[in-house]
Amino acid sequence: MIRRVVCLRHGQTKWNVEQRFQGHSDIPLDRTGVAQAARAASLLAALKPTAIVSSDLQRAYDTGAALGRLTGLGVQVDKELRERGGGAWEGLTREEIKAGWPAEFEAWEAPGGEVVADVADRVSEAIRRWVARLPDDGLLVVASHGAALRLGIARLLGLPEELWSALGGLGNCSWSVLEEGRRGWRLLEHNAGTLPEPVSSDDRPEAETDR
Repeated sequence: MIRRVVCLRHGQTKWNVEQRFQGHSDIPLDRTGVAQAARAASLLAALKPTAIVSSDLQRAYDTGAALGRLTGLGVQVDKELRERGGGAWEGLTREEIKAGWPAEFEAWEAPGGEVVADVADRVSEAIRRWVARLPDDGLLVVASHGAALRLGIARLLGLPEELWSALGGLGNCSWSVLEEGRRGWRLLEHNAGTLPEPVSSDDRPEAETDR
């Protein structure tokens, strides 16, 4: 029994371009993001997914729905796959955050926002729950968010928290592939689907600027 998960980050939004912290704010895909979702769908449809599940935020749902239209699969919704909550930072640019909260910016801990370990737990648990519904050799596509997916992947792989930054950020409509084996999860691909480029996400700054 080998089951796989494709962790697909949503397409570009206006706030991505402006480098605003999105978090739980429900921001739609922009025109570029819609095109990115269509391109990703055309590639991922060839993998013949068994199921698609999405965050309840429209940028992720619309990304998953592009794949659903090609495969004929419905998109299930799970709010536990939301992006990391940004508290007081949601809607603010990187420069505004750095100017207003210099210490918190360095730690990337938003006042009133979610703790990274909590995000890792909820996202990884949600993925495990949906994977448990797959048949043998099933393939689940999870349409979610950059920081949420990176943290969830790190938890599934059993990495200690001090090594989570070893996983780079996910570009818009890029994906990572995980496989469930007898000894746990392993990472088959990471940030696939595009040539390397800067990542604009709610993730830690160093996860976005490292190439």
